[in-house]
Amino acid sequence: MNWNVAQAKQHLSEVIRAAAHEPQLIYKHKQPVVAVIAAEDLAGYRAWKEQNAKPQTLFDAFAELRKIMEEEGLDGLEIPPRQDRPNAFVEMMEEEGLASDDENDSLPA
Repeated sequence: MNWNVAQAKQHLSEVIRAAAHEPQLIYKHKQPVVAVIAAEDLAGYRAWKEQNAKPQTLFDAFAELRKIMEEEGLDGLEIPPRQDRPNAFVEMMEEEGLASDDENDSLPA
């Protein structure tokens, strides 16, 4: 039910009793200014607000992903060696004459 401020003052006990069943909106100049709600609803709202108040950081997102992967029995992401393009570092070292063929074998391709 909707109440104006004057009605809510005069019938406060009725507002409280009704709020146990459904939120009671109190208006001032046809604008809602307050809602009287049950204590259980308030607890749920506070939990929701706390959960959504802090935006998840990238660190938190990766931590959550690691936890899920552990629960699924996965070690991590399998990243194959890069073979689709040349290694620019090795090419630069070769151009400068700083890398021998033996050293190239130990560097990743």
